[in-house]
Amino acid sequence: MLGLDSGTGGTFTAPAETHTFNGILFDMDGTIVNSTDAIVKHWHKIGEELGVDPSVILETSHGRRSIDTLAIHDQGKANWDYVSYIEGLIPREYGADAVEIPGARSLLASLEQINALWAIVTSGTRPLVTGWLDVMKLSHPQHLVVAEDVSAGKPAPDCYRLGMDRLGLAPEERRAAVLVIEDSPAGILAGKAAGCRVIGLATTHSIEQLRESGADWIVQDLRSVTLTSGCVGVHGTIQVEIRHALER
Repeated sequence: MLGLDSGTGGTFTAPAETHTFNGILFDMDGTIVNSTDAIVKHWHKIGEELGVDPSVILETSHGRRSIDTLAIHDQGKANWDYVSYIEGLIPREYGADAVEIPGARSLLASLEQINALWAIVTSGTRPLVTGWLDVMKLSHPQHLVVAEDVSAGKPAPDCYRLGMDRLGLAPEERRAAVLVIEDSPAGILAGKAAGCRVIGLATTHSIEQLRESGADWIVQDLRSVTLTSGCVGVHGTIQVEIRHALER
């Protein structure tokens, strides 16, 4: 699991750290599942339908809502009925092309076991998120923030602020005490703007992009993020150990 990042010369050898949080907010694609191959096939299909070079769409689509991507190329398709329909097809048509991020299954299961406060906050639609969780047989969160729930997508902080609202956290419980786990620069920027601490996963973007976005820690995948003890009370604090992070 330890490795050298050839782009920066850094190594994933930082000493383990333990931090206390009141809740955890996860991105979905690139954080819990890696559906890159499926999404590439999806945008190739949509690009052909729109008469747009798929490579142009893919340059800016990761981490952004499909409705925002479509608005650039075809305003007529930039509506939630169409977006929900096409995204709902992705897990069904390309389910075999997705894999879980290493460590995701065990981390989500651990959070469920201790009744911790956690949510998924994603740029995807509800049919896409629930479709992937069903296909991959992963834990479903009690709280979910999807693309349709906010007027401005990542890197705007709206989605993560709404995520904290849905966890029921009071203002004093939020200050640097909510952990966001993300893989995209847009998502990291959104989490930081919402006042959260952010772990950046080096699953889809370069180390330099994650650094420039302001990630507090950078790890290779979710095997570096584990729980050290149970919650205090029904919905208490969460002790998180972060191992093998990139040396600062």
